[in-house]
Amino acid sequence: MGILSGYRVLDCSIAMAGPFAAQRLGDLGADVIKVEPTSGEWQRHASAGGARGNKINVSFLSLNRNKRSLAVDLKVAEGRQILLDLVKTADVFLQNYRPGVAKRLGVDYETLSAINPRLIYVSMSGYGEDGPYVNYPGQDLLLQAMSGAMLSAGSADQPPQPAGQYLVDAITAYTAFEGALAALLHRERTGEGQLVQVNMLDAITTIQMQELSVFTVGGKPQTRSAEPHAHCYIRAPYGVFKTTDGHIVVAMASLDKLGRLIDEPFLQGLNDEADSWTYRDEIFACIRIKLLSRSSSEWLDLFRAQDIWCGPVYGYADLVADPQIAHNGTFISYDHPTEGRVKTPGFPIRFSKSPAMLERGAPLVGEHTREVLADLALDQADIDRLLAAGVVGAP
Repeated sequence: MGILSGYRVLDCSIAMAGPFAAQRLGDLGADVIKVEPTSGEWQRHASAGGARGNKINVSFLSLNRNKRSLAVDLKVAEGRQILLDLVKTADVFLQNYRPGVAKRLGVDYETLSAINPRLIYVSMSGYGEDGPYVNYPGQDLLLQAMSGAMLSAGSADQPPQPAGQYLVDAITAYTAFEGALAALLHRERTGEGQLVQVNMLDAITTIQMQELSVFTVGGKPQTRSAEPHAHCYIRAPYGVFKTTDGHIVVAMASLDKLGRLIDEPFLQGLNDEADSWTYRDEIFACIRIKLLSRSSSEWLDLFRAQDIWCGPVYGYADLVADPQIAHNGTFISYDHPTEGRVKTPGFPIRFSKSPAMLERGAPLVGEHTREVLADLALDQADIDRLLAAGVVGAP
């Protein structure tokens, strides 16, 4: 039994952040019902990186395991009533509708909490529930750019550096997941449900608490210099360096020790704190030149033996084959009825007594519509009628 066994989550979200948060709850044993249109959530039909599955596209597949699919038309009264009936049985309701849509559909917090006062209602948005940017699109790259993070890495003559992941979506998902768990704990203690509001702008801003405090409290501006440092607020050396056969990273090494290891007199005798800022570009440049003389494995072996912080620069093929990844069981595999063998990252938290579990892969559109409606005590004749009328959908 998972930690959240016995809890029901209604996932009315789309794209990445909402479904990812709901999947986390499902991994811990919650009964997650994905409420989607009878045609399926749009992400089923939008490829990721050009990758398309047989019937379920890769993005949807990766974000919707451990869920049951209820395909229902919320724009018609009878379909909306099905959702309202489910709300009576639910513990968490999660949505990331555009501003005003939840109220227009009659599934806003005020309406649903009147039906079920114990409900945890998680509302996710791009910039907040109101304010001057309320109608702006909440898209990952747009929020990365606005957050200031793109100007913390790289060199002054390079364009701003976006992350290589859907960083804001992922951070927002974890924030919503955390908020849902905290609200459930509050309810266990008080019996009270509540509204939990999460927005992408605050999520990406608050994880930069160190960097922003250096600016707001320490008065240090973001200053990118000539060499491509990995972070403008961390002393040299800190970045990616080319070798004869690839790249490695070196982070905050002792300058004197590193100077001796790479036979660079300039570094020997430098003060790690004061000089690493004064000569940031010079330090980076001389290390960059020296590391071109050997292979990545040679440098890593030498540096690790001397406790120099360093590591390889992986591509995905390297990551998936890494022995620590295998040891950790980071990836899970399962057989899917339409997509075949699926290998995907699993749940990252280990619990000694209530581990996360994989009960089902990503569902087909409406795969569990009949099952969920039966949970509401509808008989087969009523379910058949709803299907025939197009109020709900099923394979």
